Amino acid sequence: MAAHDAGPPVALRDAATVLLVRDGDHGLEVFMLRRNLKSDFVGGAYVFPGGAVDPADRDLDAGRWCRGRTDEDASARLGLASGGLAFWVAAIRESFEEAGVLLAYGPDGGDGDGAMVGLDDPAIVARFVEHRRAVDHGERSLVEVCEAEGLRLAVDTMWYFGHWITPEGAPRRYDTRFFLAAAPSAQTPVHDDHEVIANLWIRPDDALARHAAGELAMLPPTVASLRALSPSTTSAAALAAATASSISPRTGTASISASASRRACRSSRPVSSSSSCGIKLAGTYAPAIIPPPASSRIGSRRAASTGIPASTNSRDGGRRSIPIPRSTRASHVVRLIPGITKLTDRSAR
Repeated sequence: MAAHDAGPPVALRDAATVLLVRDGDHGLEVFMLRRNLKSDFVGGAYVFPGGAVDPADRDLDAGRWCRGRTDEDASARLGLASGGLAFWVAAIRESFEEAGVLLAYGPDGGDGDGAMVGLDDPAIVARFVEHRRAVDHGERSLVEVCEAEGLRLAVDTMWYFGHWITPEGAPRRYDTRFFLAAAPSAQTPVHDDHEVIANLWIRPDDALARHAAGELAMLPPTVASLRALSPSTTSAAALAAATASSISPRTGTASISASASRRACRSSRPVSSSSSCGIKLAGTYAPAIIPPPASSRIGSRRAASTGIPASTNSRDGGRRSIPIPRSTRASHVVRLIPGITKLTDRSAR
C-alpha cells in the first residue's frame, strides 16, 4: 500500500494580537471577544483582537503615519531583520476592524501632546463607522484612513507582550506577536457581529475562573496571557511590566495532547517561559481550544456557588448567559487536531 501523502507543509502566516486594558472599578480589566461559533478556526473561543498581517500592513508608506517607532526599532524588538512595524500596524487594524478601537492620535495629538482620537462625538462616530466597514471589506487601507483624518498610529503606546507559534501538523499555522496597550478613554469597543459575536471587559483572574468554571473556552496563549496579566492591579502596572520585559522566542514540542494542554492551562505555571514580572511569554502551542471541564454546569447555580456571573455582552447589547455546548467544544478540538478523540468521547456523556 502506498504511503499516505500528507501533502505540502502548512506555511506559517505572520499575525498580530493586542490586549487592550483599562482600570475598572475592581482593578485591571482586559477586553475579550468571542469568535463566531460558525468560524472554521477556533469558533466560540474567547480571544483578544487580532489576525493575520495583511500585505497593506507592510506598506512602506505606513511608517510615515506611525508615531514614536520606526521599522528599524520595531524589527529589533521582534528579533527581525526588517518588516517588524507591520506587526504593530496589523494589531491596530485588527483592533479597529473587530472591536472598533482605533489606537491612533487625532489631528490635534499627532505632534506630541498625546491626545488619542476621540470617538464620542456622533458626527465623528458616523465617519469612523464607515472607515471601519471599508477597512474590514478591503475597500480602504488604514493608511488611507490616516490620510483622510490626519491621524498618526499610536505604535508608541503598544508594548511587545508575547510570541506564540502554531506547531507543525495544524491545518493553519500562525507566527503571532502579542502586544499590550491601554484602551483609549474616549472610545467604546463594539464587536463587529461577524467574525466575533460578543465582547466583555473582565479582570484576568475572573476570566481564568470563568474558564475553570466551564463558561469561557480559550486557546493556550490566551490563558497564558491572562495569567501573565494577573499580578498587575492597574493598567499602568501592566504596561510598566511589559516595558521592562524582554522576549526571546523559543521552540517547544510540536504538539500537545488535549489532557496536557488542559493541565498546563490550569496549572499555576504559564504554558511558556515567564519573567519575574510575569509578562515574558513565548513558545509554541497546539491550536486546539482548551475546553471548559466537561463536568461543569453553566448557569445561575454555578454563578451562585462561584460568585462569578455567567453572562457577557451579547450582540443585542443585553446581558445574558452564553453557554458553550459540549458538542461544540469537542468538535473544534477534533477538527483542528485530528486524532484527538478523548474529548469526543467525553462530549457524549
